Amino acid sequence: MLVIGLTGGIACGKSTVSRRLRDKYKLPIVDADKIARQVVEPGQNAYDQIVLYFKDKIPDLLLEDSHLNREALGKWVFSHKEDLKALNEITHPAIRYAMFKEIGYYYLKGYRMCVLDVPLLFEGNLDSICGVTISVICTQELQLERLMTRNPELSQEDAKNRLSSQMNTDERMTRSDYILQNNSTLVDLYEQIESVIKKIRPSRLRTFLEYFPPFGAVSASGIIMSRLLMKKLQNKKPSEA
Repeated sequence: MLVIGLTGGIACGKSTVSRRLRDKYKLPIVDADKIARQVVEPGQNAYDQIVLYFKDKIPDLLLEDSHLNREALGKWVFSHKEDLKALNEITHPAIRYAMFKEIGYYYLKGYRMCVLDVPLLFEGNLDSICGVTISVICTQELQLERLMTRNPELSQEDAKNRLSSQMNTDERMTRSDYILQNNSTLVDLYEQIESVIKKIRPSRLRTFLEYFPPFGAVSASGIIMSRLLMKKLQNKKPSEA
């Protein structure tokens, strides 16, 4: 099964692409944002750790029903980078475990492809398990405009803090196999998606062979090793310049 890593900066249109892949091409989506909400529900271990860490920093951390006040938490961590790192260290292991379970489920169901929809795909090194990576990008001006339209409660400073906390577009493009430019119309974006799907869709024969353990193990190992090698070469470039 081909695992497609889908990522993109906030408000670039990643969710639009994800819906298109699900609705048009019937691809199962492993949605990191959805999983991230589930692992911080009351009663979950990550929830308890977040409350313990942030309760003295964010007075309105909890809502009346004991759920996390995601708006207050988000506003705080996007303006305090050390606390954002701490939050990620709490939630990422739980999110990864849940994602791997879902991928395994779709593999057992016999799907040819599935989409790993992760905002922090590269930051979390999850691209190493993907056969293909796709990034959705747009201009920074359009990104800021879309974010403030989508989240009118954010000040311009808050919005800029959220954008600056993420990987910059140039690095995202360098690390991606395919780029979807979302600066124009939906029709244009859908045409780009169609073009990429035609290029990456695995044959039925390859999918069939991957369900035999020896071939599947070699294929998966090759993907992981090639990703690690590519990352190593990319990390060397700045020091050699």
